[in-house]
Amino acid sequence: MKNELGDLEKFWQVPSYHTYSLGHIHLYLLLVLSSSTSLRAASRVIELVSGFFHLPLSVPSWYTGRLWLLRLGYYKLTRKKQKAADWIWIIDHTIQWGSEKCLVILGLRQKDLPVAETILNHEDVEPIAMFPVTSSNGQIVYEQLEQAVEYTGVPKEIISDHGSDLKKGIEIFCQQHRQTCHIYDIKHKMAAILKRELKDDPDWNEFVKLANETRRKVQQTSLAALAPPNQRSKSRYMNVDKLVKWAMQVLCFLDQPNLEVNQDFDAQQIEAKLSWLAEFRPQLLQWHEMVQLVKLAESFIKFNGIYRDCHIDLMQVEGFEAYRIKTIRVREELLEFIAQQSEQAEPNERLLGSSEVIESVIGKLKNMESVQNKSGFTGLLLSLAAIVSKTTEDVIQKAMKSVPTKRVREWFKQNIGKSLQSSRKEVFGSLKKAEQKWDEKQWAFE
Repeated sequence: MKNELGDLEKFWQVPSYHTYSLGHIHLYLLLVLSSSTSLRAASRVIELVSGFFHLPLSVPSWYTGRLWLLRLGYYKLTRKKQKAADWIWIIDHTIQWGSEKCLVILGLRQKDLPVAETILNHEDVEPIAMFPVTSSNGQIVYEQLEQAVEYTGVPKEIISDHGSDLKKGIEIFCQQHRQTCHIYDIKHKMAAILKRELKDDPDWNEFVKLANETRRKVQQTSLAALAPPNQRSKSRYMNVDKLVKWAMQVLCFLDQPNLEVNQDFDAQQIEAKLSWLAEFRPQLLQWHEMVQLVKLAESFIKFNGIYRDCHIDLMQVEGFEAYRIKTIRVREELLEFIAQQSEQAEPNERLLGSSEVIESVIGKLKNMESVQNKSGFTGLLLSLAAIVSKTTEDVIQKAMKSVPTKRVREWFKQNIGKSLQSSRKEVFGSLKKAEQKWDEKQWAFE
């Protein structure tokens, strides 16, 4: 009871120059950051909880909560980081509508890597830098990386996908800083291998075409439960496993001896819409074996990292075998790639092998922005920094105390300037005035 009363006391502790209590701020931010609640819904939740428990609490608007989120993000992004030689940078671009893109750098110390068999989560990484730009190339990325050195010192490792401008910029940086190694994210490498193997495979292309046609034909019928998964327009080779898994499961279903007496589906409809899968049975076995190899390699590196001769340990993983010509070739390439990566690690050293955490963070930002991501970058870009690292009561207090709203607005003005939404309002605002003048002239003429 004492601890509960202590927690409730936060709702009467109002920071200087604030209207709402620390409890309001903490609860609102937890709803948004930990529960993926929208900004408007978080305000509504506080209102419902206050009313349900008859608590005499005022309710912050969603806009007030948004400012808390941005102030927290600004604080985490700009607070001083300890300079050290063991920083690991995880970098990627996030892209919105319009010409802008933003280079995001997250980081953690090598000594803080999670123990083997665990993966990074959002709280494990720290926001190092965000660089919104209207154009990017290798030289620009290199200059951005050099600027980030001011915050952490030269990193031990940079991990990224191999986007052309990122790859070139990192290569230039590593030439200037020989102590830094560049690791290729395991998931993107696996997708690149699958793309090379499948892109020009006529059987695979025909299979994908038929799967797409089948989805359109059955998604509004009683066979909707058997529809293939939706295929991504971008990075489509990252979900090959889902499509192959679907096909294998449907084939197993079709192989059931009592299929004709299944009351959930019409056997004739199934035959008409899905019988084509049987023609791909040999290919599916090969694709399934290929996908299993890739997924095992990806999972091994994601959970264990990169270390000297780690490819030898991968060879011993159960299920990492190949029996067909294509899959044998894929297995050999996987082992060769991981062996090359492992040579960059010092003896008894472990490097990060997966940049999945930054993709997750960027995905969470886009989910938070919802339809606003069609308005280009907005002030919510700062919320990306709020998503990562620990959000404790002490961190929130420091953020609310040290970051005034005007500083957040200055950051947005300096780094983003006029948003796409602002430009849209200006354009259509001027058109509206022109229409009004035209209407007035027409009325006067009549």
